[in-house]
Amino acid sequence: MSLIKSTDADFQTLLSEHDKVVVKFYADWCGTCRLFAPKFKRMAEDPQFAGVKFLDVNAEENQDARKLAGVDNLPFFATFRNGHLAEGKATAKEEKIVEMIQNLA
Repeated sequence: MSLIKSTDADFQTLLSEHDKVVVKFYADWCGTCRLFAPKFKRMAEDPQFAGVKFLDVNAEENQDARKLAGVDNLPFFATFRNGHLAEGKATAKEEKIVEMIQNLA
């Protein structure tokens, strides 16, 4: 799988087209977001997560997606199952993101 940059224009469509989605919300000024980016990209390419779609969303430029996920801090990760929010968490710990993804099963 690959990492997809998403915007408000295609966010709902991507959620509806994929059963399991994990989204990283970030901002360009967020140092922690930049540090986590390579980890998230690696996770997107990991075969164990083959059935999960990975999205990157700039939280400052995409207010609709941000509101849908309940973003309250950055970086913020949200998982969606069948187009509906399953879980959202502000964290920079890889194991927490893996746990969120595993909860989608």
